[in-house]
Amino acid sequence: MIYFCPTPIGNLGDITLRTIEILKSVDIVFAEDTRVTIKLLNHYDIKAKLETYHKFNESYMSDKILEIKDKDIAIVTDAGMPGISDPGEVLVKKLIEENIEFRVLPGANAALTALVLSGLDTEHFTFYGFTGNKSSSRKKEFESLKDLKFTLIFYESPHRVRDFLEDMLEVFGDRKISISREITKVFEETIRGNISEILEGEITEKGEFVIVVSGNDEELIYDIKALLIEEIEKGLTKSKAVKEVSKKYGLSKNEVYKESLEL
Repeated sequence: MIYFCPTPIGNLGDITLRTIEILKSVDIVFAEDTRVTIKLLNHYDIKAKLETYHKFNESYMSDKILEIKDKDIAIVTDAGMPGISDPGEVLVKKLIEENIEFRVLPGANAALTALVLSGLDTEHFTFYGFTGNKSSSRKKEFESLKDLKFTLIFYESPHRVRDFLEDMLEVFGDRKISISREITKVFEETIRGNISEILEGEITEKGEFVIVVSGNDEELIYDIKALLIEEIEKGLTKSKAVKEVSKKYGLSKNEVYKESLEL
């Protein structure tokens, strides 16, 4: 069996009993960085054979793992859930393609921990992860997200966090946000406020950041006729255009239909 095992995101105590049992029982542990994982294994007196599985060899090693027969394998990353902004997704896809059974264990997750810490809406949210490194590409990503009405969760590295917030302020406006860093560690910190307030204050640029942002609460006004014409010009019939516009923009189908009668 192949197990995807979440590891602590800071405090070594944040690991499930089941994960410890699995790590003690498997034949090989494939780790993102063996130097990081060995500290966890030593802490729990786990004597496992370690191999590397990271973003630079992920495709090659995924194929090698598929060739291993009659052995139990654990996949871990440095912190958190494999496959979430970390190696793992490639292997999962290959396992599904080859119809090979695998299991994913529950465990620590920085995004959800920061979401609850934020005090922002948790009923509907989107985890986005990392944006592009350059300001121009990051702003384009923000433009595609700015109209979403639910909470957004991002990851960012410490040396880019100010640039990230400045770009977000320019595109999103001055929204409520929460910034958490060093989650579960000794110097854990969460700052809450509007983007401008946080930029005016001091930000300790150490540790990985999780940035949680409130959704767009502005009431959007759409030119429904223009949206319908746009879809019709793409080749849709009027009835299909009504369905597409109502679905894409979250509008009442009856409202869109009434507007279509005037075309």
